[in-house]
Amino acid sequence: MKQQVGAISPAEIGSFSDDGKNTIGSQLASRLREAIISGSLEAGSKINLDKERQAFNVSLSPLREGLARLISDGLVEFEDNRGYRVSPVSLANLEEITVLREEFEVFALKESIRVGDVEWEGNVMRALHKLTRAERDASKPETLEHWEAVHRDFHLTLISGCGKPLLLHFCKTLLNLNDRYRRTFLKQTSGDRNVNQEHSEIAQGAVARDSDYAADKLRQHIHRTGTNLLAHLARTGAVR
Repeated sequence: MKQQVGAISPAEIGSFSDDGKNTIGSQLASRLREAIISGSLEAGSKINLDKERQAFNVSLSPLREGLARLISDGLVEFEDNRGYRVSPVSLANLEEITVLREEFEVFALKESIRVGDVEWEGNVMRALHKLTRAERDASKPETLEHWEAVHRDFHLTLISGCGKPLLLHFCKTLLNLNDRYRRTFLKQTSGDRNVNQEHSEIAQGAVARDSDYAADKLRQHIHRTGTNLLAHLARTGAVR
């Protein structure tokens, strides 16, 4: 049976419990975030609160809490008299995200290199190892989800030593927004360049404390990814 736009499929539903660290609202936010980034909840689609409440078997209060978190992440919009809607996508939006990532993420990496400790260095190399070992095959959708998770972890680990929580929040938000577009690209191709080498160069430069080299490699990596995504999405007409 074809899934309705704006609804979560039964396979994506799981149980929720407040464990003292993660509220039901935060767990819902994580589940909905993945649904939006993966495209299960389509860009621009209306989010029917009653359907989602029943699907997740939760009350409206934690559902609204979860959606509020996604509004701050830029993944959901709310309009009076119209309700909640998945934020739309566009080539202009992707271009802006790419430019902002180049500035914020590169600055965060420089700060991490400047003040990050030995533990941060070890975390970077462990994250690189996991990413390098991860399979990414467009013909195997399950590998894309895993690759996205370790790829996101690598980029966040790179900048985790900066000591600036607000900056990290901005970078995390931009990564989430960027991932929506990359998922569309990865569903049709396993990549068109040696990204493992690029990631390795960035990580090696970072732990060697070569700020200029690492920052330049990261900026090139983000810019190249954004350029490739823009060209692919414009060519296929998937996003306008």
